[in-house]
Amino acid sequence: MANPGPASGLAITEHRLANGLRVVLSEDHLTPVTAVCLWYDVGSRHEVKGRTGLAHLFEHLMFQGSANVSNNGHFELVQGAGGSLNGTTSFERTNYFETMPAHQLELALWLEADRMGSLLAALDDTSMENQRDVVKNERRQRYDNVPYGTAFEKLTALSFPADHPYHHTPIGSMADLDAATLEDARAFFRTYYAPNNAVLSIVGDLDPEQTIAWVEKYFGSIPGHDGKQPPRDGSLPATMDGETRELIREDVPSRALMAAYRLPHDGTRQADAADLALTILGSGESSRLYNRLVRRDRTAVAAGFGLLRLSGAPSLGWLDVKAGAGATIEQIEAAVDEELARFAAEGPTAEELERAQAQIEREWLDRLTTVAGRADELCRYAVLFGDPKLVNEALAKVLDVTAEEVREVAAARLRPDNRAVLVYEPTPDDSNDDDSSENEEAAA
Repeated sequence: MANPGPASGLAITEHRLANGLRVVLSEDHLTPVTAVCLWYDVGSRHEVKGRTGLAHLFEHLMFQGSANVSNNGHFELVQGAGGSLNGTTSFERTNYFETMPAHQLELALWLEADRMGSLLAALDDTSMENQRDVVKNERRQRYDNVPYGTAFEKLTALSFPADHPYHHTPIGSMADLDAATLEDARAFFRTYYAPNNAVLSIVGDLDPEQTIAWVEKYFGSIPGHDGKQPPRDGSLPATMDGETRELIREDVPSRALMAAYRLPHDGTRQADAADLALTILGSGESSRLYNRLVRRDRTAVAAGFGLLRLSGAPSLGWLDVKAGAGATIEQIEAAVDEELARFAAEGPTAEELERAQAQIEREWLDRLTTVAGRADELCRYAVLFGDPKLVNEALAKVLDVTAEEVREVAAARLRPDNRAVLVYEPTPDDSNDDDSSENEEAAA
């Protein structure tokens, strides 16, 4: 079979096992490699108060052995066969993936099936404590002990109400990680790590009949589970009820202005329009905010604006500006609001829209260049939107968005009364100017 290539669309076939496992294949013989990607429909939005972080903890536990693979054996077997692997957790899913030499595809399928079907046989207090400590250390290294490290967690909590399923981030709290019991972990696995709660995509140099035979052989006997409850409702009004704001004094290199704007749900035309707006405003050195704050005003050393796409809740537009020496947050914020208001009134120029669409197109095609990128996108569209074939329509939809649609979403959503704001001020020992009290008053 010839390589289908992104331009002509991916060749996609679907199968479903009797136990509910959904299987998506995309055959491509251009290179002798194959990607296996398994998405479980579980993320931090499925967690309950007092037990946050379980989805992420389980991502780690899945690499700690199963009935037939002990301890670090999953990594050792894949890497020993010339492959690579990892797993990640988000608000909306947990995924596991391997890229293997094509002749090692069966090994990857056996490994994924073995831990789906028999992880509980190896899950004990020792592995639980080991990975609890790993996750807690990850939190320290990535959140608690780095400059601006808790910004994502704080802005998420400001953006979503306290009882909202997206109010907490996947990393979880230290207290909840300490409180999680072995039985909590076992119940979590039984509920969510079932074949009828997963999508398996396999992309690359494969024989479809042989691949499905292997999938049936290794996954077919794993029983489904009907005890899963749907995630709590994540719907919210289109905009926030006014601005929320928090001032943080920490040992950070410079002042910073960060904000999250409530934007349309992923999978909608309006989300694509928002993505284009943020690309024009804050993606790269040609963006409006970079040109204004870094090049012209010289009040910032970095300025970015990106989209956190969410399907089960409103997406978030993520603004991040690091101040230059001597610049105040008040100056920076006034310039940001001025640029957003101008964009909302005038919209993008034809050249800006074309450049933004070309940038998103390049990023999309780069992702689809790899078998691993294709496998992940097929799982994403199957789990979050119900149809993996939507991957072939995604780029055309972005390229079809008009300048007026981009302007409209900016005018409706990129407003001061539709955002959560974090202002970082260095602690007194690290701030060499004497106007910190004035800035705190302005930011309060």
